Amino acid sequence: MDWERKGWPAYRTSLAQYLLFGVPLDDYYCWGKEVFAPCDGIVVQAEDGYKERARTKLLSDMSNAFKNARYFDPKQDDIQSVAGNYIIIECAPNVYAGLVHLQTGSIQVSVGQRVKKGEVIGRVGHSGNSFAPHLHFQLMDSSDIAVANGLPCAFEQYEIFKNGIWEKVNNGIPTNKDRIRFLESDERK
Repeated sequence: MDWERKGWPAYRTSLAQYLLFGVPLDDYYCWGKEVFAPCDGIVVQAEDGYKERARTKLLSDMSNAFKNARYFDPKQDDIQSVAGNYIIIECAPNVYAGLVHLQTGSIQVSVGQRVKKGEVIGRVGHSGNSFAPHLHFQLMDSSDIAVANGLPCAFEQYEIFKNGIWEKVNNGIPTNKDRIRFLESDERK
């Protein structure tokens, strides 16, 4: 996000451009950024090849979201129409990490592969049921993303911007309004 601009937009163009003509994916700050494995584990699913729309546009994105919310049937429809390109990692018994909406062609792992926490596994994209490029991350109790229940998740360490300074947080859960950042492992020492 551009924290200096009004409305904190996630893209490099104007709101009018977004509403009228859409925004090309490469105008989003996060599109194409590296995605890291959140835990040590084994890749149990890795699905790539689902095309991304070339740009975001409010009306077409809302139409796509409505269609998926109203008509998607997990028993007969392809989960990729909602998840896009995704990876599921078994982190522990009955604990799975889902990383969804990845960039087409960016997945760097395969089923059965062991991964280490912090390893690059893909890139942020706009595949599936997505209003804008982003990473959808969730912990769940099953490797079947269509029926899994979500599990609570806390982050080991991050920093939160409060009153003009960065404060370190250990084992916390940020809100959707918090401005946070993660430090590289060397900077945590």
